[in-house]
Amino acid sequence: MDVFHIEGPVQLFGTVRINGSKNASLPVMAATILAGGRSYLTGVPNLSDISVFSKLLRQLGCRVTRNAKRRLCIDSTVIDNPVGEYEIVRKMRASVCILGPLLARCGRVEVSMPGGCAIGDRPINLHLRGMRELGARIHLKNGYVIAEAPNGLTGKDIFLGGPFGSTVLGTANVLMAATLAKGRTTIESAACEPEITHLATCLNKMGAKISGIGSPRLTVDGVRQLHPAEFEVIPDRIEAGTFMVAAAVTGGELKLQNCRLEDMMAVVDKLRNIGVTVEPDGNGCVVARNGPIKPANVTTQPYPGFPTDLQAQLMALLSLADGNSVIVEKVFPDRFMHVAELNRMAANLRKEGPAVIVAGVKKLIAAPVMASDLRASAALVLAALAAEGTTTINRVYHIDRGYEKIEERLNPLGARITRESI
Repeated sequence: MDVFHIEGPVQLFGTVRINGSKNASLPVMAATILAGGRSYLTGVPNLSDISVFSKLLRQLGCRVTRNAKRRLCIDSTVIDNPVGEYEIVRKMRASVCILGPLLARCGRVEVSMPGGCAIGDRPINLHLRGMRELGARIHLKNGYVIAEAPNGLTGKDIFLGGPFGSTVLGTANVLMAATLAKGRTTIESAACEPEITHLATCLNKMGAKISGIGSPRLTVDGVRQLHPAEFEVIPDRIEAGTFMVAAAVTGGELKLQNCRLEDMMAVVDKLRNIGVTVEPDGNGCVVARNGPIKPANVTTQPYPGFPTDLQAQLMALLSLADGNSVIVEKVFPDRFMHVAELNRMAANLRKEGPAVIVAGVKKLIAAPVMASDLRASAALVLAALAAEGTTTINRVYHIDRGYEKIEERLNPLGARITRESI
């Protein structure tokens, strides 16, 4: 198991290129199941989650290869084992998005029920309801979802709203299944995240007929078959937001390349309101902070609201604000495992139900801490960059799921991060 030792405080200066989006790559990798043949994805990040999903596709019968230029080839000519085994699915909840494309192509699929999650309860009931609406028979056996549609799927009007808004992976699953369904499917309360827009655009490139892309109402006219295609993965808006906060929390200045500000308006607006400058620059932006951090009230929401995946990182930044802030989590109300760890670093945070009261402190102090999930680990890295002393972060395999060699990208900018295997 690896740990990070991070010396602080530091200031970060320089240029960093934002990688392709993990959350956009995974559904598109699943979509290649729908079309027999070779599809090519460029810009796919080299992350542990991508490796796990590649292993899952190989288990289904696909051939997956990657070259040195981040180009992924998925040959789905043969799908001879439409089963998502527990040993793989338990490692990553996004594995459940093979359900829709496998059901549409093979007429039968078995997928292990996803396990627990450190950020809170994430049920797949909306995924299953969508499949039933399309005509699938579904039952549970020995911890597996077994879905069958031997005569194919049929289009339907489907509402996918849940208690905390739309479901991103649920929308992806139903959208992929509907592309091969007979007739028209309308998905109401569809997720509008850029990753879903990207998936829909890629499906259309494969021959699907999807309209309403980018809106909460998607219309899908089923086709008989899809064909392989080539795609370029969009930049990772969460990675971009993390580097923006890195510049702010250290009082430095970073130039971000390959960054789509149009996907990040809520994040950019909040950063500007608390004293961080974000200026467009070519295909990216320049982010800097020279003065104090102002307090803020933040509520996470489905897109285009402030993303839950940047809540922990912003909390680390607001820990150093000149005043009190309130962060309300409305997507995953239990997503606060990082609060106790940040408090170990002398932050002053108090959890109140689905909210955290953040009383700004003058400085953070290094301490040994434990990463609990992907975005929480990023928040701890950011806090450690600003803290006095050497912080040791345990379980950094979490950060490797979503940030490619983050220490090798931060160190040239002025960070002092050492990875140690223990």
